[in-house]
Amino acid sequence: MSWDSYIDNLIAQSKDATGECHASRACIIGLDGGAAWTTNLHANALQIKDDERVTIARCFKSKDFNTFMQSGVWCEGLKYQFLRSEDDVLVLAKKKEKGSITLQSSKTAIVITFTPDSKQQGFTNKAVGVIADYLESMNM
Repeated sequence: MSWDSYIDNLIAQSKDATGECHASRACIIGLDGGAAWTTNLHANALQIKDDERVTIARCFKSKDFNTFMQSGVWCEGLKYQFLRSEDDVLVLAKKKEKGSITLQSSKTAIVITFTPDSKQQGFTNKAVGVIADYLESMNM
């Protein structure tokens, strides 16, 4: 099974009523240790570095987002300002004039998606929720 197809599905789920997609890149990592589930070979893969994946996974696994609050959320070598967390499963972060990231965990994975500054993060948040909820329903 190729996890890369989830990137296409997630981006498609971020469409608004006009059919415009708001998410542009995504990845899925493991909750235990941050191992990549999707590959960097996909054209729309969010290319998160190994150390960034490990930090993200550690914060979600422990449900302790103080690292994000103090040091930001790092993705692709960029620091995103932590905005908020919800229910210990969703984290939102933004980088001025770059875009925003949405991270949501399921039982065994973390779905991470980038929204360009010119798009609306709300549509991306919904799409991430759909994928994370699906994984959760599959006991993943």
